[in-house]
Amino acid sequence: MLISFVVTEVSAQQSLSIGSETPLTDHKVEDVNGRTINLSEIAQQNGLVVIFSCNTCPMVSRWEDRMKALANSARLNNIGLIVLNPNERIRERGESLEDMKRRSTKQTYNFVYALDKDHVIADAFGATKTPEVFVFDGSMKLVYKGSIDDNPNNPSGVTKRYVDDAVQALASGNQVEVSRSVPKGCPIKRNE
Repeated sequence: MLISFVVTEVSAQQSLSIGSETPLTDHKVEDVNGRTINLSEIAQQNGLVVIFSCNTCPMVSRWEDRMKALANSARLNNIGLIVLNPNERIRERGESLEDMKRRSTKQTYNFVYALDKDHVIADAFGATKTPEVFVFDGSMKLVYKGSIDDNPNNPSGVTKRYVDDAVQALASGNQVEVSRSVPKGCPIKRNE
């Protein structure tokens, strides 16, 4: 009898529930500009967007321009935005802080891009993919989690702009209509 096992990468915890408070708001991370910052410092009056991302996932590449557009939208709407790289297991294969600096410069990132050392924040959020997004309101309660939008392959084919819709709702004082979607991307490369 042949028995086979399929192993998938799983986060250390379950994903945050809608309405949960932002965990680890004072946990320090280093960004590509050498600054040591935390989520509390990034959050603004109307909330915070946290995107788990990386340098090596093809799905991230497809969404990069939209991530830059989201950073502009968030900024205009008094919402902080940070992109965190949790891929600890492959730091020496394209995910080091130096690699992140090069990527940020080459792609002209207009957002804070920081290293989530030992995937501490990703674990606390229960993030499993890159990219995966968590949006918090001005009270730092989770109002959305999932994908950036509904079409990673074709920006002009997007019909649901989940994160931008959440940003616009928060800025106008309205409820976020879609609170979750399935994140599409590459598994976070955690230490074993």
